[in-house]
Amino acid sequence: MSDWEELSTLDARHMWHPFTQAQTAPLPVPIKSAKGAVLTGADGREYLDLISSWWVILHGHGEPAIAQAIADQAAELDHVIFAGFTHEPAVRLAASLATRMPDDLDRVFFSDDGSTAVEVALKMSYQYWRNKGEPQRKRFLSFDGGYHGDTFGAMAVGKGSGFFDMWEDLLFESQSLPYPATWDGDNEAEQKEQEALVALDGYLAEHGGETAALIMEPLIQGASGFRMCRPQFVQAVSERLKSAGVLLIFDEVMTGFGRTGEMFACQKAQVTPDLVCLSKGLTGGFLPLAATVCREGIYEAFLGDSFDEAFSHGHSFTANPLGCAAANASLELLDASDGQVEAIQARHRQGMDELKAKASIIRPRVMGTIAAFEVEGGEATYGSAIGEKLQAMFLADGLLTRPLGNVVYLLPPLCISEAQMDQAYGGIAKVLARLD
Repeated sequence: MSDWEELSTLDARHMWHPFTQAQTAPLPVPIKSAKGAVLTGADGREYLDLISSWWVILHGHGEPAIAQAIADQAAELDHVIFAGFTHEPAVRLAASLATRMPDDLDRVFFSDDGSTAVEVALKMSYQYWRNKGEPQRKRFLSFDGGYHGDTFGAMAVGKGSGFFDMWEDLLFESQSLPYPATWDGDNEAEQKEQEALVALDGYLAEHGGETAALIMEPLIQGASGFRMCRPQFVQAVSERLKSAGVLLIFDEVMTGFGRTGEMFACQKAQVTPDLVCLSKGLTGGFLPLAATVCREGIYEAFLGDSFDEAFSHGHSFTANPLGCAAANASLELLDASDGQVEAIQARHRQGMDELKAKASIIRPRVMGTIAAFEVEGGEATYGSAIGEKLQAMFLADGLLTRPLGNVVYLLPPLCISEAQMDQAYGGIAKVLARLD
């Protein structure tokens, strides 16, 4: 028995993999190494990583500058409690994030992952109003299809995604609104936006004074099938919330760090929210780290003479120096990047045209480094037969993508080459041709 065969046996005996029905799923693919946009399996097979390994690898696997920054930091300071202490990597990272955010978003609270960044934002929003003397503001708003993480608060505002029916009885009440998903050539985009805004207006008229915040994934909903909306819709939502005095939370866990074509989706939408949740690409994908960034006025509402007004929340690995060092290195790489996002976006648009000429795809859409389309005859349902079939076919051809039901999406690392993009779109076209 080879070492990898032994590991596979141990995996089957002891591991519980996420988002997997272990009784029916194929054996997990053992990966030995990764470099750039390529994963190498234990058997030597290579897989082109078209989803940035669950949307986290920003610059590419094994990026030397980030690896070196982690190594240097590990030799100096590996970790320290962040209550009552601080350190240079965290301070520099917080300041760096603040300078990249829209004006007035300059207070940074670190946590561990996207779910915790959202939990922090929800708790901050709720306590903000209590500290301001408005304890009746307990309601939260979201959009159908919105997915914000797997912890209980995040699940409560993500009920409209359909992922959390199992735990619905345990979740606090929140209201989801229609989401005007659109795509290239959609002639009904404006009508869908108006219907969603009418629903929002009706809710705010009845419950605006009881609502703490609305949370949304700006411009692109990830887990529900990379559904996109137009910037003008996000702007209209923001204007209505400001008029009603309701906080706006942007979940930029997936959309942050250049994915939409701007550093953050809030900048592309030209909207300044009250709080922004960040993770995934924050460290370039090397280490878990998250941040919730808020307006100075929110931070000030927690200042007082009593601990009762303080934000009583934290994590064992809050502002871990290794994660902060990785994030600082990643941001420096982003500053030095030259046209990569634009080049990937242009190749996506070309690829969509190629696929439309060769296969029956519907609802193509592109924004920044993200592209998606749908295969006719299925739905965007996680774990559906069409999604599992597509994934297996792509993997057999050396392409790592993880379709969300009938939705095929690409979100490659910035290092992907033109030749690799050609390989991706050529391989996708071949799979679609064999699908029937």
